[in-house]
Amino acid sequence: MLKVKILLAEDVHMIRGALVALLELEPDFEVVASVDRGDLIVKAAIEAKPDVAVIDVDLPGIDGLTAAAHLREKLPKCRALILTSLGRPGTLRRAMAAHVSGFLLKDAPPDQLAHSVRAVAQGQRVIDPQLAMSAWDAPRNPLSPRELEVLRLAAQGADAAEIAGCLYLSKGTVQNYLTAIVAKLNARNRIDACRIAEEAGWIP
Repeated sequence: MLKVKILLAEDVHMIRGALVALLELEPDFEVVASVDRGDLIVKAAIEAKPDVAVIDVDLPGIDGLTAAAHLREKLPKCRALILTSLGRPGTLRRAMAAHVSGFLLKDAPPDQLAHSVRAVAQGQRVIDPQLAMSAWDAPRNPLSPRELEVLRLAAQGADAAEIAGCLYLSKGTVQNYLTAIVAKLNARNRIDACRIAEEAGWIP
């Protein structure tokens, strides 16, 4: 029997161990690698050559969707199935933009995970119908890619000077971006803008 080779990326050790055990209960599955950081995914995948990478969306190092995009560039034959605990429409849109093959909630039944892995391995796309509908109905992200970069760093606690250093911009330019972001999101301030964007899934 040809087995589906799986890479698992999950930072919570207990959950990762449980998922490995769950996946390996399936006779046609083999977990060939497991990692706890997003920045370890590509290296592990190049070494293990998995058919499917099951990736938690929230990972240290780099987030799961960024890692999935890098994986697609380096190992296009490996398909990504994203797991998330929160079905935010913006996160689903980012997943689709990253060309992942599947998007599944962590509280889905175990047999749905197995079914999704098999479907993704066969080249199908698997997205929870309710998540797809919520993404369809949700408002579009009004921020530009550069504004998202600025807001992502702000959400991590960086001030204007630190953001300017990271993005090779002037402090004044960063402050202009932050002012525009707050206005576009109808936010009260920078902190409120970060909250709105995070809840919508526009920034990891």
